[in-house]
Amino acid sequence: MAHPGTLVLIMAAAVLAPLLAEGVARRIRVPLVIFEIGLGILLGPDVLGWAGPDQVVSTLSHLGLAMLIFLAGYEIDFLAVRGSPLRRSVAAWLVSLAVGIGLGLLVGGGDRYEAYVVGTALTSTALGTVLPILRDERMLRTPFGTLMSAFGAIGEFGPVVAMALLLSGRRPAQSAALLVVFAAITAGAVWWALRPRTPWFSRLVEKTLHTSGQFAVRFVMLLLAGMLALAEAFGLDILLGAFAAGLLTRLVLRGAPPAHGAEIFGKVEAMGFGFLVPLFYVVTGIEFDLAALLDGGRALLLVPVFLLLFLLVRGGPVYLFAPRGLGRAERVALTLFTSTCLPLVVAITTIGVDQKVIGTDEAAALVGAAMLSVLLLPLPALRLLHGRGRAEPPSLPTTEAEAW
Repeated sequence: MAHPGTLVLIMAAAVLAPLLAEGVARRIRVPLVIFEIGLGILLGPDVLGWAGPDQVVSTLSHLGLAMLIFLAGYEIDFLAVRGSPLRRSVAAWLVSLAVGIGLGLLVGGGDRYEAYVVGTALTSTALGTVLPILRDERMLRTPFGTLMSAFGAIGEFGPVVAMALLLSGRRPAQSAALLVVFAAITAGAVWWALRPRTPWFSRLVEKTLHTSGQFAVRFVMLLLAGMLALAEAFGLDILLGAFAAGLLTRLVLRGAPPAHGAEIFGKVEAMGFGFLVPLFYVVTGIEFDLAALLDGGRALLLVPVFLLLFLLVRGGPVYLFAPRGLGRAERVALTLFTSTCLPLVVAITTIGVDQKVIGTDEAAALVGAAMLSVLLLPLPALRLLHGRGRAEPPSLPTTEAEAW
């Protein structure tokens, strides 16, 4: 390894991050990912200089990125958000993408691929950050929670598809044709996943669940590897394969023996959030170009600009396309929640830097603004919801709720 002990330092940061998050939780809610990236920056070459990327760490980091997108795909239950919320969220996201790419052309001086990276990053939503907040506040199962799930789901699904279409290096029409074929194969896999499991499958899952066999966990990992390979074979971004694998895994585990689906996914989630995902975030911090951000130039000025653009490009269309019966406080809260982003911004900028489409300074500005979004936006959104003067969770008027 180019930097002996780097992996040890990364895992030490991964262990320290939740301790710090728990320590400040009594005063302010700070997402865990902020500490993971922050500790990476501290360990990286621009501060202490104790850690640097090498081949082993970079490979594990890419696996962590794939696992992060896989877990994001698993979070989304399109069956629960179908109908009016899904239609509104798709329309809002498409407007965001068009506006985002247009503004990306201005930021990037007319460079098309840089505009794709910036524009796509501006349309994302950190659903995995917002949903736990709503769950803790007992708002997840309310109409507002369903609406947030719909807009957040498209805020994660849309950018992944856009990356496959716009950042593959092909013409969009050619990428779209390959994407259709990929979607058809995925649809076939979904049809298979929805079929009842055969008795031997269920027996083997139950028999090996607490043994070294771990058939179900290995099967999920096979699904992930298979979808990654399929996406790569079609020349699409492998993150699309990871996302599809997450969606497929949710359907497969629905057919697992009663009460075992959650336990199986808990084991997979432990691998992700216990090792690969925090490793990816810490390495993101190590590779973060802090020097370019703090040199007093364009990158630092772009941070507040990008934060404002997250609100305008992502939040603006959400505000406009939210159900008409939604109260003003809830509409603004929905806007703030959907403008909260980070994981996909990190993923998109990582791809952009790897493909030399954007510079590390612009990537640092985007990630810095996204970090500010998760620090600054959820708290006022919650205050708006709690300040409505009612003890019950936020809801919609009857006519709008029945339409769902």
